[in-house]
Amino acid sequence: MKDSNPSWKPTFIVKPDGGCQGDGIYLIKDPSDIRLTGSIQSRPAVVQEYICKPLLVDKLKFDIRLYVLLKSLEPLEIYIAKDGLSRFCTEPYQEPTLKNLHQVFMHLTNYSLNIHSGNFIHSASANTGSKRTFSSILCRLSSRGADVKKLWSDIISLVIKTIIALTPELKVYYQSDIPAGKPGPTCFQVSWNFCQQCSYFYA
Repeated sequence: MKDSNPSWKPTFIVKPDGGCQGDGIYLIKDPSDIRLTGSIQSRPAVVQEYICKPLLVDKLKFDIRLYVLLKSLEPLEIYIAKDGLSRFCTEPYQEPTLKNLHQVFMHLTNYSLNIHSGNFIHSASANTGSKRTFSSILCRLSSRGADVKKLWSDIISLVIKTIIALTPELKVYYQSDIPAGKPGPTCFQVSWNFCQQCSYFYA
């Protein structure tokens, strides 16, 4: 990329495998700055280009947590909740620089991190605070002229395609844990995030 576009100066986000609640996530400007805990075999990491110009609400970064119920694999049966949750950073966003790369309250939306910020606001309503309903975000976007029906349709399409892509692996786990011939639904998986900080969809 650099060879074809010398002006490209990306920031990367590093998320260690098996982590949760923001543990071990950090930003880098140079790939040589990757910090490995143990060997790459024992704890690999996902490294992606960081979105430097995310959509902001009230000058803050946010993410979307949707709730998806995978009721059955055969036949494939998926339910998506009509509302979800949006988690907000607690410091006004600025594009990443070497000086602010480590400001997690600005760049990372994880609730478990931002709850420790002096700027964290416990929500008095669905439309305010550091945790809000996804529907309140859709209302804000609609007021800006966004086509929220198309956005919601695109999200549903993304959820369905993601689950279809995961179905072969899910079937392997399912068949190894659930006795063959057991009647009725026997397991389900819930909770999906769309993460603006690294632009990927994950379970």
